[in-house]
Amino acid sequence: MPETPPPTILVFDSGVGGLTVFREVKTARPDAAFVYLADDAGFPYGNQPEDKLIARIADVIGAAIARHAPDLIVVACNTASVIALADLRARFTVPFVGTVPAIKPACAQSRTKRIAVLGTQATVSREYTRALIREFASGCHVALVGSPRLATYAEAELAGTPATDVEIAGEILPCFLDEEGQHTDTIVLACTHYPLLAERFRRVAPWPVEWLDPAPAIARRVADLLRERPVAAVAGTQTIEFTSGRMPPPTLKKALAAFGF
Repeated sequence: MPETPPPTILVFDSGVGGLTVFREVKTARPDAAFVYLADDAGFPYGNQPEDKLIARIADVIGAAIARHAPDLIVVACNTASVIALADLRARFTVPFVGTVPAIKPACAQSRTKRIAVLGTQATVSREYTRALIREFASGCHVALVGSPRLATYAEAELAGTPATDVEIAGEILPCFLDEEGQHTDTIVLACTHYPLLAERFRRVAPWPVEWLDPAPAIARRVADLLRERPVAAVAGTQTIEFTSGRMPPPTLKKALAAFGF
């Protein structure tokens, strides 16, 4: 009987933030053939009309399915997941792994029962996010903080043109609450771009907190869905595509090299 070939995994994001997820998934399935698809022509997603955004995401992913025939698709974008994941699953037969705010584990580990969800304005304003709070945040105060700029700052950071500490601090400050002597102790990173700024966050934060990155949990889910396909001994391949068709500038090329591209 011929051996089953390693899986092809498509990792999709609005930009380069999903590279933080790609890195973890690649560690879980180093034998896979990865295609990283950055919809930079549509970036940023946060302030776009929902119906147009759903249509765009479906068109971009549909074309990628036709080109690459992936065995599994990781939507490494919180905004795309909370807005379009249900539609994608209804349209396509390929299994999808989405990225949703890690509210349940955040509330479970918080000692002060004060957490914040830091995401794009689109993610924190959606009913999907509020439903997670109703289901999993009993007894826990959750602050929803929508940032209009952090995803762009993360893209700039990777491209070698970082925002200032003052700019970063201004975006995260609303996450830090002190109520009745209880401080926020856990912040959910509800945008895959934000782990690119994690060290910056720690440096400018008013006090130490736990920053919850969804990437490890996504990687575990991918590994579980592909458990019937044993990990091959050979190293997989990886390619990156930008929907704009642009060639990355030298500074971004250097950053992408750190991820193996």
